[in-house]
Amino acid sequence: MTAKAEIQNRQATDQTTWASDLVNPEATANLANALATQATPGLTVLLEGPVGAGKSYFARCAIQSLMAQTGMIEDVPSPTFTLVQTYELDQLDVWHADLYRLTNPDELIELGLEQAFDTALCLIEWPDRLGDLRPAGALNISLTPDAKDPDRRFVQINGPSEIVTRLIAAMETQ
Repeated sequence: MTAKAEIQNRQATDQTTWASDLVNPEATANLANALATQATPGLTVLLEGPVGAGKSYFARCAIQSLMAQTGMIEDVPSPTFTLVQTYELDQLDVWHADLYRLTNPDELIELGLEQAFDTALCLIEWPDRLGDLRPAGALNISLTPDAKDPDRRFVQINGPSEIVTRLIAAMETQ
């Protein structure tokens, strides 16, 4: 195995999982705000969960937090029908994609999403539609609604240890 392959293999297996209860929408927003403080070009966040889990809410909060850092105030619509909404924020482009209506992963190439994985913060809802285009170093955030409390969510985050560790530290300062 080459040195480069060993590093990639270590990076691929150096994963951390973190889980928590998000007791109300404010807790979900705080997690999204913490993510915004860690946003960098090339970070892909895969948002998983059933309809109504809070994926769009989470993405909207993260984007609005990034906008606030640059002094922008703008509506952040769900990309359910457009598939992708893009935002140019100073030195960070943000792509918010809702792939629910996507029927074939080849459509992602037409959208330009594959290139955005390298150059922008990408927030992807319904990442199962990515197929083989799913980025290896992505941060996975799974949201599960509580059956008894509509405001409560269970979150599980899995991804590269360095990113998860920084996100947890950022959460603690929120």
